[in-house]
Amino acid sequence: MKLQRTAAIVLRQYYLLRSSPARVLPLFAWVAIDMVLWGFITKYLNSVSSSGFNFVPTLLGAVLLWDFFIRVMQGVTMAFLEDVWSRNFLNVFATPLRISEYVSGLVLSSIGTSSIGMVVMLVLATAVFGLSFLAYGALLVPSLLVLFLFGIALGITASAVMLRLGPASEWFIWPIPAVLSPFAGVFYPLSTLPKWMQYLSHLLPPAYVFESMRRIILGGSASIGPIALGGALALVDILLACWFFVYIYRHAVRTGLIARYSAESLS
Repeated sequence: MKLQRTAAIVLRQYYLLRSSPARVLPLFAWVAIDMVLWGFITKYLNSVSSSGFNFVPTLLGAVLLWDFFIRVMQGVTMAFLEDVWSRNFLNVFATPLRISEYVSGLVLSSIGTSSIGMVVMLVLATAVFGLSFLAYGALLVPSLLVLFLFGIALGITASAVMLRLGPASEWFIWPIPAVLSPFAGVFYPLSTLPKWMQYLSHLLPPAYVFESMRRIILGGSASIGPIALGGALALVDILLACWFFVYIYRHAVRTGLIARYSAESLS
């Protein structure tokens, strides 16, 4: 794998963002709206709660972490879709570019775009609504890493699905985070779910993150064990996602399905 080819994929995404404010605005606009909406919801809940419980770290913190995961996933899928929408996909793979180099470029592009959203969320949550990340302790950094790894895995998998089913299948991809959120226990303990949902939840790395963060906020002891297990699952998911993308790509080339991404078929 040559880093120059991977860097070329990242550079293309940079030029796309630099030349189009319409592409830059979604990087922080939606997360800002989420932070403002949920920030005022938590302030209202604090004002009407008689128990003195602080909803900011539980609800607003959960929204921040989940939005970060979504931005990471969409950073990969959007970079892939840019090549599809611009009818550039076949041009890219007409070069000596390898699958590993292309996927690595998508991942690095996602790091850049999700970092922008993360900075905006941190500024709004801390400066406007007083969210203190000291409440999460030292486990915050590995928790973000687990969410990042799973977001990358899901983004690669979603790109492979679109490669297999065609450009129109992108509408199957956007609801994925919403479908997963009930199983991940973003806003409530997993014990709230029925047993069959809990079994599925234990296969999702974010479930371990949110359970651990919630335990710390409620005064429980911090434990690296669940986070480590979530990280191991996320690494397995990344390996499976990369294998799935390569398998789908080879299948598309072998069967001729990749021709649907030519300029002629999209015109």
